[in-house]
Amino acid sequence: MTKQVQQLDRVIIRFAGDSGDGMQLTGDRFTAETAEFGNDISTLPNFPAEIRAPAGTLPGVSSFQLHFADHDILTPGDAPNVLVAMNPAALKANLGDLPRGADIIVNTDEFTKRNLQKVGYTASPVEDGSLGEWRVHAVPLTSLTVKSLEGFDISKKDAERAKNMFALGLLSWLYHRPTEATVRFLRSKFAKKPDIANANVAAFQAGWNYGETTESFSVSYEVKPAKLTPGLYRNISGNQALAYGLVAAAVQAKLPLFLGSYPITPASDILHELSKHKRFGVRTFQAEDEIAGVGAALGAAFGGALGVTTTSGPGVVLKGETVGLAVATELPLIVVDVQRAGPSTGMPTKTEQTDLLMAMFGRNGESPLPIVAPATPSDCFDAALEAARLAVKYRTPVMLLSDGYLANGSEPWRLPEVEDLPDLSADFTVAPNSDDGETYLPFRRDPQTLARPWAVPGTPGLEHRIGGIEKADGTGNISYDPNNHDRMVRLRQAKIDGIAQDIPPLEVDDPDGDARVLVLGWGSTYGPIAAAMRRVRKTGAKVAQAHLRHLNPLPANTGEVLRAYDKVLLPEINLGQLALLLRARFLVDIISYNRVRGLPFKAEELAGVIQDVIDSE
Repeated sequence: MTKQVQQLDRVIIRFAGDSGDGMQLTGDRFTAETAEFGNDISTLPNFPAEIRAPAGTLPGVSSFQLHFADHDILTPGDAPNVLVAMNPAALKANLGDLPRGADIIVNTDEFTKRNLQKVGYTASPVEDGSLGEWRVHAVPLTSLTVKSLEGFDISKKDAERAKNMFALGLLSWLYHRPTEATVRFLRSKFAKKPDIANANVAAFQAGWNYGETTESFSVSYEVKPAKLTPGLYRNISGNQALAYGLVAAAVQAKLPLFLGSYPITPASDILHELSKHKRFGVRTFQAEDEIAGVGAALGAAFGGALGVTTTSGPGVVLKGETVGLAVATELPLIVVDVQRAGPSTGMPTKTEQTDLLMAMFGRNGESPLPIVAPATPSDCFDAALEAARLAVKYRTPVMLLSDGYLANGSEPWRLPEVEDLPDLSADFTVAPNSDDGETYLPFRRDPQTLARPWAVPGTPGLEHRIGGIEKADGTGNISYDPNNHDRMVRLRQAKIDGIAQDIPPLEVDDPDGDARVLVLGWGSTYGPIAAAMRRVRKTGAKVAQAHLRHLNPLPANTGEVLRAYDKVLLPEINLGQLALLLRARFLVDIISYNRVRGLPFKAEELAGVIQDVIDSE
C-alpha cells in the first residue's frame, strides 16, 4: 500500500508520559535522528523533580518537546502539532497547550478506569467525544509492544517498558527519520544485556512497521534538511556546550582545569561531562558540600589552575563567602550558576532568571565581579570561553548565569575551528616585580587592567601572603589603614568597571534605523524574543532588538542605546531584576514584562506584548 507523503516546513512534537516511561530518552533519540537528518532543531525537556513521581498522576508527568524545521528556528515552539500521550495524566496535563486540529496519539492500553480516576476523568476522553477538536489516533502501544516481543526471553514487565521504543519507531516512520543511529545506540546502551537490547530494537522496528502497514496513519510527513552555514555540526545541550567551552578555555589558557562541585539540579551534567575528559588535563572533584566545592576550586586557582565551580541558586548562596574571598584575593575563578526556580528548593527542574541580583550583590562588602550570560544552548560554549578570558586576564571571579532551559535544551552546533579559538594564555609572574627587582609585590597592578600578578606557589623568591583580611596596596601586607581600605575598594571596583572597554559594544538590530521601540533581553530570553520579533516585523511594524551578554559591567554604549528609543521593553523570567538595575543606572523608564512560571516565554505571547507597546506610541 502506497501512502501519501506530505511536505511540511516545520513540526513540533511533544512526547509525554510517566516519569518512568522513558519520555526523555525517546525525545533525545528522536532529536538525534533529526539532527543526523539535517533539520534545524530546538528542544524543551520538562520533567518532575522527583526521581520517581507517583505513577499515573499529573505531578508525575514528564514531557519532551522538539521543534524541527527546514529553516532557521529559535525556540522549541509555542504549541505542539503532535502530542504522544502515554496515559490519561499525560493527555490531561498537556491538552491545554494543543491548538485545534493537532494530532494526538494516545496509548489506549493505559486508559483504564483506575488511571482515568487518578486524574479526574469520569469517562475516557478518547471515547466520549470530548477530543473532537483534535485528530485522535488511538493506538494500543503497550499491547502492540508486548505482542511484538512474544518470541523474546524477557519478562512481561520488560516487554511493556519497551513501549517508548515502539512509539519512537512509529514517529520515526511518520516523519521519515533515519533509524540506524538509534539501533546502534540501543545495542550500545544495553550491551551487557543483549536480550534487552534485542527486544528494544525489535520494539523500535515494530513501531516503524506498524506505521507502514496500519490504516490509522494514511499520510506520512517529510521535513527537508535546513540550509545551515556549511560546516561540521552536532546536536548539543547547554550543559554539554558549557563543559566543552571550559575544556577549550583551559587548553587555550595552557592551564589545567579543576572543577570543584557538589551535584545539584540542573548543573550536575557539567560535572558528569567534565569527568570524561581527563586526557585534556581536567580534574573533577565531587565535594561533600557546596562550600567544599568552591573552596577546592579557589585553592586550585591559587595553585595555578583554571578553577571552576558549578551549581544552581541554592548553591550560590552557600558559596557566597568563598566567592567574596576570591574577590579579596583577586584570583581567577569561574562560578557557573545554572539558575532554577526558587526560592529555597523551589522547583528544581524548572527554569528562571532570578539570580541576577544575587550574582551582583550576594556577598558582604563591596565585592564586584563580572557577570556573563549565554543566550542559547550552543552559546554556552562561547560564554564559557569569555568567562575564562575575563577571569584569567583580570584576576577575578566571574559569574556565568545559565539556566535550566539552556542547560537541558539542545540545538545544532557548528564546531569551531581550533585555530579560531582565542588565545587565553595566562602570564604567570616568575620573578620579583619591584622597581629594584629584588622584591615580589603581590598587589602591584597592571596599569592597563589593574589585575594583580599571579604567582604559582613555590616559585623561588615569590613567597607572599594572601587571605581574606584587607591587604595593603602593592605589598599585600595586612592593613587596617582606612585610606588604604578605601583605595583597595575603589581599585577592585575600577578593575571590573574597566572591563567595559574590553567587551564588544551592545549591538542593535534595527533594520531601517527608525524604530521607536527597543526590545531588550538577556540570557535565555533571546530565542523567544527573536522569534516574537519575526512575527511582529512580518506585520510591517518597526521595532528594534538588542541582547545583553555582559551584565556586569554593561557594554560601554548601553546608556546611549537605551536613550535612543522612546520606549524600551524588557521581558524577564523574574520580577524585573535587570530592569531595576537599568532604571537606577541610566534613569530610563524601562517597561518590564515578567512571568515566573518555571517555563520559557512563548513567542506568540511576547509578540502580543511587543505589539501592545508599539500601539501605545
